[in-house]
Amino acid sequence: MRHLLKAAMLGTILSGVMSTLPIMPAFAAAPAMTSSGDAAFETLWQTEWKWRKALTGDNDDDSGEDAIRSHFPDVSKTAQDAKLTYWTNVLAQLDRIDPKTLSPDQQVNYTVYRNQIETLASRQKFRGYEMSFGFWSGLSYAARKPMRTEQDYRNYIAYLNDVPRYFGQNIDNMRAGLKRGFTPSQVSLQGRDSSVAIAFENKTPEQTVFYTPFLDMPASIPAEKQAELKKLAVDAISDSVIPAHKTLLTFLRAEYIPGARKTIAAYDLPDGKAYYQSLIREYVTLDMTPDQIHQIGLDEVAKIRVEMQAVMDKVGFKGTLQDFNQFLRTDPQFYVTSPQAFLDRGAWISKEFDGKAAQYFGRMPRMRFAVVPTPDAIAPYNTGGNGGPGVLILNTFDLKSRPLYTLPALVLHEGAPGHAWQMPLALENKNLPEFRQSTYISAYGEGWALYAERLGVEMGMYHTPYDRFGMLTYQMWRACRLVVDTGMHAKGWTRDQALAFLRDNTALSEHEITTETDRYINTPGQALSYYIGEMTIWKARHKAEAALGDKFDIRQFHDTVLDLGSVPLPVLEARIDRFITEGGKGPYYGQ
Repeated sequence: MRHLLKAAMLGTILSGVMSTLPIMPAFAAAPAMTSSGDAAFETLWQTEWKWRKALTGDNDDDSGEDAIRSHFPDVSKTAQDAKLTYWTNVLAQLDRIDPKTLSPDQQVNYTVYRNQIETLASRQKFRGYEMSFGFWSGLSYAARKPMRTEQDYRNYIAYLNDVPRYFGQNIDNMRAGLKRGFTPSQVSLQGRDSSVAIAFENKTPEQTVFYTPFLDMPASIPAEKQAELKKLAVDAISDSVIPAHKTLLTFLRAEYIPGARKTIAAYDLPDGKAYYQSLIREYVTLDMTPDQIHQIGLDEVAKIRVEMQAVMDKVGFKGTLQDFNQFLRTDPQFYVTSPQAFLDRGAWISKEFDGKAAQYFGRMPRMRFAVVPTPDAIAPYNTGGNGGPGVLILNTFDLKSRPLYTLPALVLHEGAPGHAWQMPLALENKNLPEFRQSTYISAYGEGWALYAERLGVEMGMYHTPYDRFGMLTYQMWRACRLVVDTGMHAKGWTRDQALAFLRDNTALSEHEITTETDRYINTPGQALSYYIGEMTIWKARHKAEAALGDKFDIRQFHDTVLDLGSVPLPVLEARIDRFITEGGKGPYYGQ
């Protein structure tokens, strides 16, 4: 979880529907408390959750990752104000429930739920929706969802016809942000308009990605119906989708990018210090200052450099770390020349993990995942890969920037046992309330995925010293983020300083260094979640190993961590403390 795909769960990006905001139920006084208070809490979260699902078009009969929705969400200013009012009201209701009156399981649920609502309300308070650059990319992902019935196709056609409204509302929001100086940094937007242009320029409707579902329709749909649906799709793309993209492209080129702020720091945004601190709280789930995080980053960078030097000594390399990084970036032995070869290698690594999984995990997800390339429209500016339920996405753009020595770590992070493993386990865990099954907290999710990368060492997933160095360069990359993100947003660093720090300390390609730095500029705080989350998991594991000794079972530990779903880091730490108290027995012990 990236970034776009990790800003929320992958399905969150693909979803979105409801052209109008549902009417908010009026909150009466909290129901009479039972002896534990559980009933009041259950009523509150279930009411809010039903309302929240309706915002993205989910309902009891047609929801989930594979739902083909017929509308985008309402993202208008009126809808945004309504969400802030609603979630502020929910927080007031939560304040009226004493967590101490709840049963033990509900106390955990209360903590997780309150974190969710505080995060949602904070986003609305700072009007983060006014910086929605990149919102259009979700449409290309939606076009790749499997469609099986005539109604699926009719829903999708309605979805395409709703594009002008949805794009228009986002443009209105971005224009409001532009007016108050709440935009991404101009330097990091250069060329990003191409992701809009590539979607439609020099293409017939049938040649666009939006027509993809109609290229291979199920035989269960009669031929005459297929012909009708194809015509309706061409009309929707011609009359709705392409004009909306043209309008958006004009807005970006004529107004937005030229008018975007010239500075890079979150501190320079309206109410910037408070805004950046709120993002740290959201993404790290801990009350930490930028200075604290910056120092942790510097300390971890120094530790990883020692590990890197050991690998350099092992292969007999004579020179500096910078020299070794340059060797790795330029030697042809570390690169393939065809996208398929890169995808094939990623798929092979995934299957190698499958053969080792039972030694490290007791419970495994039922959902499998495909290995697919990043869509062309976003590949030039997207990260090296993304993952989530049912999919491992590998970026095959500019293959000279996609080294093989980092691919095992990338697959473990985005595929299994990272995002494409952890997220389905949460979705399939019916012991969790719904709001814990399908939501995503970056500190937990990205922390787990980064933990999965280093776990690959003991799993035997890194076969050469260069593979091991690739894992270390990914660890270093995430440690550097602690330095670079806080440096740029809170300590006056320039973009060139950030580029130089990554260049000096990692073996990332120049293309990745540039795109990643611009990502940190435009998503303040998100990059902090990875290493802080990983450190928390390793700290908890080492604590359990020391306390349990021979009773420690790695499978039970992993099952315990993954059984939580996505939770704030203090909840994870408390659960492992209980794991230790219970003698190292995981949630599926004895099954």
